[in-house]
Amino acid sequence: MEIQIWSDIMCPFCYIGKRRMEGALRQLDLTDEVTIVWKSFLLNPDMKTDPTRNSLEYLAETKGWTKEQTQEMVQNVVDMAKEEGLEYSMDDTKVANAMDAHRLIQLAKTVGKGGDMEERLFRAYFMEGKNIADMDVLVDLGKDVGIDGERVRECLEKGEFSDSIRQDILEAQQIGVRGVPFFVFNNQYAISGAQPLELFVQTMEKCLEGIK
Repeated sequence: MEIQIWSDIMCPFCYIGKRRMEGALRQLDLTDEVTIVWKSFLLNPDMKTDPTRNSLEYLAETKGWTKEQTQEMVQNVVDMAKEEGLEYSMDDTKVANAMDAHRLIQLAKTVGKGGDMEERLFRAYFMEGKNIADMDVLVDLGKDVGIDGERVRECLEKGEFSDSIRQDILEAQQIGVRGVPFFVFNNQYAISGAQPLELFVQTMEKCLEGIK
């Protein structure tokens, strides 16, 4: 079974959806039987990096919400994440353009570390308050999953993998992706959003039936 996943590091539902998918894989004893292909998606490609502000301030400003409305909305997401064992620290998240983080993911994919890099970046952004647009931070995160730091720096300085990122985004548009996370199973079935674990299980079971 192959699972393609379009996601953005700054999307809180993408990390939650990742955990629910992983739970379904464990439930069906498929963790080692599946090929996962991570695809880039930029929710806000024009975002200006500003590590002095957090995502709550950014949301309030861009959505026109009050501080209280924003905190209520975000708390719902934090509670949802906690159910999956994820301790989000939204007050510490840094407003950052995710383009270079996606370059790092694309680089990691070339050495079989795409999944590890996604996980490390999600944790860095949502739980550790790291600036995922900072080159030194990205170099260290790459090293954390076993990628040579100088290679990471070279990749970011040269702006590598722009074509791969654009291709992922174009492909998403062609298949009608409107938001992330978006999961495609064996090019047959799709799940949009951080849906309940049961839906992931049912969808994977359908794929298995098709394979048989």
